[in-house]
Amino acid sequence: MSILGFEFNDFELNTWKVIGLSGSLIFALRFIIQGIASERAKKSVIPFGFWECSLLGCLLSLSYFAIYRKDSVGVLQNLIPLPIYLRNLYFRYKKKQTPQAAESQPAEEPHTH
Repeated sequence: MSILGFEFNDFELNTWKVIGLSGSLIFALRFIIQGIASERAKKSVIPFGFWECSLLGCLLSLSYFAIYRKDSVGVLQNLIPLPIYLRNLYFRYKKKQTPQAAESQPAEEPHTH
């Protein structure tokens, strides 16, 4: 089958492709979340949901490329930013668990989850 000059051979949907596609959709969702949060704040912000979607999308895509495709390019493109996602989530969870930090900080912008 040819669509817009691109050739598609036997489109097959299986569990691993659903996992990979889910990872891609969650990555796209993180930018929608970030865009909505920035519009509400009237400035560029990165909400907590952005990092959660980044981690989940990364793990789904990483498992797809590592286990199903055995594709080193896909593994590397998902593995390299993984520590950044984990570190940002660590900072946010740590901040929420510190009562003193909550008292000294101004109220945060609303989170979109």
